[in-house]
Amino acid sequence: MVGVYGGGAFVLMFLICVALIGIPVMLAETLIGRRARQSPANALKTLAREAGHSGKWSWGAFGGMITALLILSFYSVVGGWSLDYIIDMGRGDFQGATPSQVGVYFGNVIADPWRLILWHTIFMLLSAIVIAKGVVAGLERSLRIMMPLLFVMILVLLGYSMTTGHFMEGVHFMFDFHPEKVLGGLLPAMGHAFFSLSVGVGSIMIYGAYMPKHSSLSGTVVGVALLDTFVSLVAGLALFPIVFAAGLDPSEGPGLMFVSLPFAFGNVAFGQLMGVVFFVLVAIAAWSSAISLLEPMVAYLVERTRVRRAWVTFWLAFICWFVGLGTVFSFNIWKQARFFVNEDGLFHLYQWGAAGGLDFFGVIDFFTSRIMLPLGGLCFVVFAGWVMGREAVSDELSIRNPALYALSMFLMRYVAPIGILVVFAAQLWN
Repeated sequence: MVGVYGGGAFVLMFLICVALIGIPVMLAETLIGRRARQSPANALKTLAREAGHSGKWSWGAFGGMITALLILSFYSVVGGWSLDYIIDMGRGDFQGATPSQVGVYFGNVIADPWRLILWHTIFMLLSAIVIAKGVVAGLERSLRIMMPLLFVMILVLLGYSMTTGHFMEGVHFMFDFHPEKVLGGLLPAMGHAFFSLSVGVGSIMIYGAYMPKHSSLSGTVVGVALLDTFVSLVAGLALFPIVFAAGLDPSEGPGLMFVSLPFAFGNVAFGQLMGVVFFVLVAIAAWSSAISLLEPMVAYLVERTRVRRAWVTFWLAFICWFVGLGTVFSFNIWKQARFFVNEDGLFHLYQWGAAGGLDFFGVIDFFTSRIMLPLGGLCFVVFAGWVMGREAVSDELSIRNPALYALSMFLMRYVAPIGILVVFAAQLWN
């Protein structure tokens, strides 16, 4: 995202959106989940009725859960790439490879629909199995080891990037501010803040439902947001010097990690082993995120129906897998299919072989991250700030300092909702 939307201007907008919009929305989602101890849709319905309001607020959460499934449809495809690269790294396919050779290799991977379908299927099955079995404890124990180890690997990559001779070029690219690029990256920055923090779809509400009453809600939310943002910045500092050293285009998009990092691992001592470990950890991180995207709708349908959890999981996973085929084909057999094309002053909903427009993957990505995630976040933060009873909100926040409590409520009731609407308006104006 930093590469596509112009470096420092995007980073600054992202940080502002995390602080003023992302954290209040995350706080709202968590307190709703912990208060109701139910799936997102049922949580909003229950709490709205307790406060004397319409139970139709649940439709906001339902929309968020649909969004989560759409995100999972393409997330599974990209997660499958990481599984593929574990095998490729283990075979030593990138040892001594040049950047152009790695680029051609990645191009061949995504050009093969059957290969992508295989790994997409495996990734979706792994996610569905965990949800169906409810293997929460084992996954939690493994993640407590794997995620810190992934961070250590990112620090190792950061150390390597400092030896490339292009580290300061990467720093300038990430942090030099160009005002003329602000408007173009404003809505993407807000969407990415939502995507990075996993807010706007109800996933955080699920975590809140399992959060102990004695835990500090505000402290946990702020801590998670700060750590998430810190890791994002460190990852960028590790990645972009390698990108520039390899002579790659920083605006290359989703495949950037799958070109620059294999090149790096292929040209350092013990790189083959480090590459295998890194992509194993990336796959596990993606796996845990996929589970959190699938769980809200599974929990909702299990609560509303008498259908067994395993069957609900299977059918939802199948739907996501099927929609994900559109993303798979976007890189190969449907590569020429373009949607929302503006050509010669004429608008076309669909056109084959057009120069502009979005492919199927781009449409799903744009619709979810730029529109549905912010709208879901707006629904949740307005609900917590204006619909829920003030006593219920105060009880869940448990902030003893009056000034901090007033600040939290001000952010949830005014800053975050207005901020989301302003960003939408600015993007429409732009």
